[in-house]
Amino acid sequence: MTAEPRTLLALGVRPRASGAGPFTADRARVDAGLPVAQASERGGRVVAVTIAATWHVAIGLPAVLAAWPRLTVPLVVGAGWLVVAGVGGFAAARLLTGGRLPVRRLVAVLFAVDVAVFAAAGPEQLFTPANWVWSTLGWFLVLVCWGRRVTLLGALLCGHAVVALTALLGHGATAPADLARYAMYCYGQVSLPVAIFVGSTAISALARSRADAAALALAATAQRDAAEQARQSRRDRLGLVSGTAERVLGELAEGRADPGDPEVQRRCALAAARLRRLIAESDDVPDPLLHELRAAADLAERRGLAIDLVTVGVPPPLPVRIRRRLAEPLTTALVDARGWARLTVVSGPDEVAIGLVTPDHLTPDSTGPPAEGPDDDQVVLLDERDGTIRWTQTRWRRR
Repeated sequence: MTAEPRTLLALGVRPRASGAGPFTADRARVDAGLPVAQASERGGRVVAVTIAATWHVAIGLPAVLAAWPRLTVPLVVGAGWLVVAGVGGFAAARLLTGGRLPVRRLVAVLFAVDVAVFAAAGPEQLFTPANWVWSTLGWFLVLVCWGRRVTLLGALLCGHAVVALTALLGHGATAPADLARYAMYCYGQVSLPVAIFVGSTAISALARSRADAAALALAATAQRDAAEQARQSRRDRLGLVSGTAERVLGELAEGRADPGDPEVQRRCALAAARLRRLIAESDDVPDPLLHELRAAADLAERRGLAIDLVTVGVPPPLPVRIRRRLAEPLTTALVDARGWARLTVVSGPDEVAIGLVTPDHLTPDSTGPPAEGPDDDQVVLLDERDGTIRWTQTRWRRR
């Protein structure tokens, strides 16, 4: 059982089954606070194991050895000490490794030792440290009940007190002083273990609450930053779209450009191709780069260009700036293409190469080599033409 359900059960809250209901912000905060709760609860486990071991070895064992000749049945008292030590070692190993404990079996063993030691210690050692179950057994009940409800621990400690009272009556220790000492022993063996048990649970819940609050604040900050980044991206894209088309549209509207002029037609086709690609940049698709290239190829086909698009591999995730530097030169070259074109995309985990082969035609309205991009964008541009074939390639390689 993990730290989360154990902590909730100790507080008396039953956790919801995993996978129940849709994923919400509350469940996201639970996931964020869970590691903190686990670390805090593990610290509580270490403390409980350390107290139980120290009390059993440093206090109980020396007292048993010192009073060995005066015990009624010393072998039973010593054997009980060894059995409880074994139970404690087993419980500690399970707790520190996250394993489950057979609670009922361990409780039965501890109570059997409790009854046997009270009977074997004798009336003279009833209230001495040699009767180690008085002060030690409660800590081992804490280990066995760790992660369960606090009511279970309270019930077991009350059972331990009933065993002690029965031993008092059996040994004839019914004087007022004996009963007062019994009450004091019961208070001591209940208060400290319960305080450690409840305190550890409360600290784990508080740590998880603080972690949830911090995770919520970080999520709100991340959402705000993402919204601002998206808004800025939309502004940048709007500026690019406006700059792409407004010049040629302004000239047409003012009558300074002739729609029949091949150069004007080429500029309009280039503006349309850029607009189509820029719009495709914002689409939520599995392969954004291929989507943008298909948009440019589709527009070229509508102009009557026979284009063959070949893809090999799957492009890795790339930022918009890199995709733009890869696609823009090929979009420009497609506008000048005549007759046919072959667009090839070869992708790998650390490299993407896009090549365009078209018939070369050196006319006054054809474009020259595409402009080079900045040196820091990891994109290399090649443009070669021999009068027959024009080959344009963009290549990105991870550095």
